Amino acid sequence: MTFTQIHSQETIILGFHALSDSIRMEVLNLLRTRELCVCEIKEILNIPQSKLSFHLKTLRETGLVNTRQQGKWTYYSINLSQLVALEQYLSEFRRSIVLLPTRICEP
Repeated sequence: MTFTQIHSQETIILGFHALSDSIRMEVLNLLRTRELCVCEIKEILNIPQSKLSFHLKTLRETGLVNTRQQGKWTYYSINLSQLVALEQYLSEFRRSIVLLPTRICEP
């Protein structure tokens, strides 16, 4: 059974889509060392709450971040298992590449 059979292709696509945005990458970079609350992320990135909420929602829906509620605050942390899943997909993809000699097209 291949990796993509275990993890749906849609999950993989959504994960890479989430990683394709610079703000979401900045959020993940901030979360590399510790969990942060929304107010801390907003202050560090200096972006409007509504814009940050959109990007955090995307990261949550794709499983790239975990959330934890404490009182009125929501804390975010990286979901390593989802990052590992994307990494495994790329690794399997790389191992399956077969480079054939260039074919010369005839007019």
